[in-house]
Amino acid sequence: MVDSRGAQAQDRRRAERLELRVPTTPTQLPAVRAMVGDLAMRMDYDLDAVEDLRLAVDEACATLAAVVSGDRRLTVVFETSRAGLHIDAWVPTAEGTDVPRDGFGWAVLQTLVDSVDARTATQATVPAGDGSTGPVAVISMDKHLPGQRPDQMLGGTGQNVSVAR
Repeated sequence: MVDSRGAQAQDRRRAERLELRVPTTPTQLPAVRAMVGDLAMRMDYDLDAVEDLRLAVDEACATLAAVVSGDRRLTVVFETSRAGLHIDAWVPTAEGTDVPRDGFGWAVLQTLVDSVDARTATQATVPAGDGSTGPVAVISMDKHLPGQRPDQMLGGTGQNVSVAR
């Protein structure tokens, strides 16, 4: 499902939103990897960044597939803007289930994207949730287009700006 009626991005363009729901079986997870690769290529990421996104989404999906409750679906929401790509992936879980943030898989995620976060939430608070209080495990990722990272923009934090006379 594509939603172009969403909130306006900071650059005054509307962010595009695509939702994908797949079973958490090993035969279906490559569809998510293919989707992010296609989106990244259409957004003009370079080939290395496209592959980084494919690997990051693959790792996030595998991590979530390990904590899913029963035979439930994985939901991945892609939001594109001029600044880059934001991805929220989540699965329903049993109450009290945490997303693993240790080990090699988490280190891979942190290396491949500009920011990554894992948390527990409810269906009422995640994109494309059903509005219930059912628990979910969420991994959120951001990959900025070149020149669009917040710390690279003029006047960004940690950046020295000088003006030649």
